[in-house]
Amino acid sequence: MIAPRRFLPSIPSLLALEAVDRLGSASAAAEELSLTQSAISRQLKAMEQQLGVDLIQRSQMRLHLTPAGQEYVQVARAALNQLAQASLKLKANPTGGSLNLSILPAFGMHWLAPRLQDFARRHPEVTVNLNTRLRPFDFETNHFDAAIHFGQRDWAGVNYLSLMREDVLPVCAPGLLPDNADDIGWLTQAPLLQLETRPDAWEKWFAAQGREITGIRGMLFDQFSTMGQATIHGLGIALLPSYLIEEDLKAGRLVLAWQGPGVSLGQFFLVWPQSRAESEPLKSFRAWLKEQI
Repeated sequence: MIAPRRFLPSIPSLLALEAVDRLGSASAAAEELSLTQSAISRQLKAMEQQLGVDLIQRSQMRLHLTPAGQEYVQVARAALNQLAQASLKLKANPTGGSLNLSILPAFGMHWLAPRLQDFARRHPEVTVNLNTRLRPFDFETNHFDAAIHFGQRDWAGVNYLSLMREDVLPVCAPGLLPDNADDIGWLTQAPLLQLETRPDAWEKWFAAQGREITGIRGMLFDQFSTMGQATIHGLGIALLPSYLIEEDLKAGRLVLAWQGPGVSLGQFFLVWPQSRAESEPLKSFRAWLKEQI
């Protein structure tokens, strides 16, 4: 049940309060909202009278929110963002049935995207909207219905669907492979490229080979795609997912830097918030993913 209308300020008043808090002045807020300063002041005054609380501390140079106003505007900003996202979702799919999915770049591009045409063919009533996030986030303050997560079951407050294990292989450009490549020791002296989100990947890989290694040197990347290109161009040795490098291995752009088996550093999951009812588009997508794996 929605609260009594007397507790619900108008959208223009909420927009004025949010803009003043973010920009610090009525003039800046007026310029952003295409209003006059007096119109901004009237909106703020009307909200204060409606709620019976002082929200603004007025001075000659700058407007500041009161402590109560600062707490209130955080909730208002989140509500406005949710309403804006709902409007975008409605515009993208007027008939309803959209799914906002957070993806990881490499997995989304190389594993999920090639398969989505099948989902679209079988579920034309659902529009899937994709957005990239590299780390877990708060579903309560973001507009996503579900997310692709890599690692362990360490995302609080979500349900899990296990998708696939990721095996990584050490690869390099053919020109970097030495004559003594059958001795794993050569890797300890080579530049080892690293991924920001998996800073201990090489330590875990070497541990799986029965070696301990510290002081790893090499370039740092935020995504597999750029690290893969750096590897192809001979900048170092990289641990890359097997599904990501199949074509590069076949074409000879990359070679295995060590002939041992792949090592798993984690697995992929579909996760969705426990605090929300599962929507029909999410149910359809989850059932389809089960078939794919």
